[in-house]
Amino acid sequence: MSSPLCLLFDSDGTLVDSEILLAQVMAEVLPSFGLPFTAEQYMEEFRGVRFLTIVLTLEERHDALDDERRQHLEQQMRRRMEERMREELQAIAGMAEALDVLGVHPKAVVSNGPERKIRCAMESTGLGRHFGDNLFSAYSLGVWKPDPALYLIAAESMGHAPEHCVVIDDAAVGVAAGLEAGMQVIHLNHFPDTEMTPEGAIAIHHASELPAAIARLAQGSPVTA
Repeated sequence: MSSPLCLLFDSDGTLVDSEILLAQVMAEVLPSFGLPFTAEQYMEEFRGVRFLTIVLTLEERHDALDDERRQHLEQQMRRRMEERMREELQAIAGMAEALDVLGVHPKAVVSNGPERKIRCAMESTGLGRHFGDNLFSAYSLGVWKPDPALYLIAAESMGHAPEHCVVIDDAAVGVAAGLEAGMQVIHLNHFPDTEMTPEGAIAIHHASELPAAIARLAQGSPVTA
């Protein structure tokens, strides 16, 4: 019998329902630094994108910040976000139950966020028991999705070849990274009416669908949305 597939999960929007909180916090903080921004803008244009990339993009459209002010902006955003997460953060609906079913599979969290944020998310929602210290942060490793290196580093550290890994990600940048890494990719598509799942990835629309999709991949069977 072959060993269980290694499951590499994104965090924000995949494991935890943090993206609307992040969008709201950014909409509060960014304008106070002269960078007009709305929560809707994050969800429509920047979901899953590295924070610095968002800031630099906004600076190109509006006014540039110096390094000190940019650092202060990020510190303020991170502080407010952690406060909101500890008070309000919930796991994505059905994800806790799906992880229980998938207990036999080795798992890791692979996120574009800082490790402190990942740990806060896992602690706040109680999902940390499924992952232990298998937490891979782009900030710690110096590489951000859509660069496939983030998922490849995680796979190597977990002791699995790319083709033996399954990426579970809700954002376009993460899906692209997983596909380019040569991994099987499950796109947790929360917005099927407006967001397309790229060719080569498998679309699911609720975490409750995840165990069946993983089971079929493990058997080498095609999975249909």
